[in-house]
Amino acid sequence: QVHMVESGGGLVQPGGSLRLSCAASGDILSINIMAWYRQAPEKGRELVATMTSDGSTSYGDSVKGRFTISRDNAKNTVYLQMNSLKPEDTAVYYCKAVMRLASANYNAQYWGQGTQVTVSS
Repeated sequence: QVHMVESGGGLVQPGGSLRLSCAASGDILSINIMAWYRQAPEKGRELVATMTSDGSTSYGDSVKGRFTISRDNAKNTVYLQMNSLKPEDTAVYYCKAVMRLASANYNAQYWGQGTQVTVSS
């Protein structure tokens, strides 16, 4: 029913930039939270950035000042602008949406498929 399609990952040199996109589709009634997580090999999943329905944002300490989360409500799309990338940012990045579907009277979590970001010389 719900599709979460991520794009924008790739290989970039340290200090470079990437912009990730995640578009949600389906019988979406409302989106309460959109967020980005990442997971490096043998590491747990780390919260990177989050945006609530009122536009409030928060960031993990390791990315503050470098990453920016934004959204396009008309397109049900969330973005992650990543600047000044470091090798430590290498991970699979996942978007997450907490949404209410028209067919369900509750909020639930939905995940994108993940996109690889590799920061290396």
